[in-house]
Amino acid sequence: MEAAKRVAKNTGILYARMAITIFISLYSTRLILAALGVADFGLFNLVGGFISMLGFLNSSMAAATQRFMSFAQGAGDVEKIKRIFNMSSLLHWGIAVLVFILLEGAGYFFFHGILNIVPDRVEVAKLIYQFMVISTLFTVVSVPYDAVLTSHENMIVYALVGIIEAVLKLGIALYITNTGQDHLVMYGVLMAALSIFLLIIKRIYCHSIYEECTLTIRKNYDKPLLIELGGFAGWSLLGSSSGLIANFGCTIVLNVFFGTILNAAQAIVSQISGQLSVFGSTLSKAINPLIDKSLGSGNRIYMLKISMFSTKISFFLLSIVYLPFLVQIPLILKLWINVVPPYTIIFCIFQLLRNLIEQLYFTISSTIAAEGKIKSYSIFSSFFTLLPLPITYFLFKLSYPPYYMYIIFTIYSFFYGGIVLYFVNKISHLSINIYFKEIFARCTLSFFSAFIIAFFSTKLYSAPMLSLVFSSVISLISLAIFIWFIGINREEKILLRNVFLSFISKRIPVNI
Repeated sequence: MEAAKRVAKNTGILYARMAITIFISLYSTRLILAALGVADFGLFNLVGGFISMLGFLNSSMAAATQRFMSFAQGAGDVEKIKRIFNMSSLLHWGIAVLVFILLEGAGYFFFHGILNIVPDRVEVAKLIYQFMVISTLFTVVSVPYDAVLTSHENMIVYALVGIIEAVLKLGIALYITNTGQDHLVMYGVLMAALSIFLLIIKRIYCHSIYEECTLTIRKNYDKPLLIELGGFAGWSLLGSSSGLIANFGCTIVLNVFFGTILNAAQAIVSQISGQLSVFGSTLSKAINPLIDKSLGSGNRIYMLKISMFSTKISFFLLSIVYLPFLVQIPLILKLWINVVPPYTIIFCIFQLLRNLIEQLYFTISSTIAAEGKIKSYSIFSSFFTLLPLPITYFLFKLSYPPYYMYIIFTIYSFFYGGIVLYFVNKISHLSINIYFKEIFARCTLSFFSAFIIAFFSTKLYSAPMLSLVFSSVISLISLAIFIWFIGINREEKILLRNVFLSFISKRIPVNI
């Protein structure tokens, strides 16, 4: 029960952070789009947008290091945690050098025959790319510090850094709106500086608070541990970088065939997807350390139990914000950014559907990393992740419309879920029958039942704002009803009720 309360507390902190940052971030995007214009906004997404995707790479690598730290904490091995931090720092400095070489080499080809950029903005694009490279180096070497914060379940600092980031991004948006300098150059410079500043803050905090964050590599040098960390991080990097290549590659393919205007539409969709998806991914950030610590203490059954429950809850949390958005996308986009680039609406629909599909297996995939047996999974999933890229290119060569890129990725998400289930069953011994009965069937039936009701509720009022408010309320009420009666089973209802009661009254005895 204490573990459930701790997860609930950490999730509450992260959602408080999200409630503050999401509206600031969306408003900042509105200002930036107005200041840069559609073409320059698309150009930044094409070149500088690589920074945000490297944030995902950073999270993946941090999760790999966090797995070792949480596992050691579950086993109560304090000295090993120190060695893990030092070996992880040494490893990521090496990765940073390798990434720098690769990015500089790739940059030459990007700007000599690949990217479709108007001639008078090429030099600006090159400048932004260099700031991206610098930001990337800081991102990679700071991975061990992100892992330390997550393994200690210190969500308060994570939340505070997120709020600071959102406020500073708003400040940047306001500045470039009023500056007389080149808006795109200033935006690229300030965004790179912001990422470096935030990473430095986390490093200073970790060195000040946590005992293991002391760089004494010679004293804590452990060659077998370094090899083990390197192998695990390497396979994790293979898996996450393949997704990075596929996503950024499709951004380039979209640019080559359709120009920066479509990249602007893609940027808007990415912003919406990124902000709304926090509702689902936040719980995973809170639950992953508990998954690793459970296995570290030898309790695999409990690990599977909490991973399945958190998968279901994260899907429903995502559905709460996705459902009203999906039934009112045209109206919401019009209210948000006024001028909606071509294909933005259909891009958004398929991207949100893809996110919902992936949420059905996102958390249970963490059990594979917890087990440490990721080589076969990483090789197979990496190959499959890259497949949408050549398929998209081939379809565009045949003059298919741009939204087929999102259709391909949505279909891919279905098949990738099958890969995850196969390896979770093989490595973590999760029953596929139980998964389909308790997660897939309950989640999809609850969501689509609520979607049908919410969709028809939009037809009851012709006034836009009244229709938006009414359909949103109906969406939430219907979804809540279907979740309670279909989505969760009896045991999960008891767990949720007991966690809630434990917060409002510590005197109530709880036994589960």
